[in-house]
Amino acid sequence: MVQQVTRGIKISVETNFEGTFYKNYKVHFAFGYKVTIENQSKDSVQLNSRHWRILDALNKVEVVDGEGVIGKKPVLKPGESHTYNSGCLLSSPFGAMQGHYSMINFTTTRGFRVVIPTFKLSAPFALN
Repeated sequence: MVQQVTRGIKISVETNFEGTFYKNYKVHFAFGYKVTIENQSKDSVQLNSRHWRILDALNKVEVVDGEGVIGKKPVLKPGESHTYNSGCLLSSPFGAMQGHYSMINFTTTRGFRVVIPTFKLSAPFALN
């Protein structure tokens, strides 16, 4: 598990290898990840959007931007947390992801970014 705190918002990420499968005559490696967003600050905040950089050992970097997370824009009061599961496909058994969430602080009405720490994706059979 990797963790990082930015402006009182703690991000924790756990990963797992889901398996391999063929699609369009190519092998793909499926990875799942669970993200927990915990508000350790004294203000209520809302997650508005996400920005991901998905690094594949055999391909170029894929950038993904979108609103919310899995269709939600959670509001977190002090001490609350939000957990969600998602995943990605890579063309190699190794990769990594990193990014940030764009959030708004309801007390100051200012937007800010929360860093999503880099986390590695690796299939267990490919480890040395």
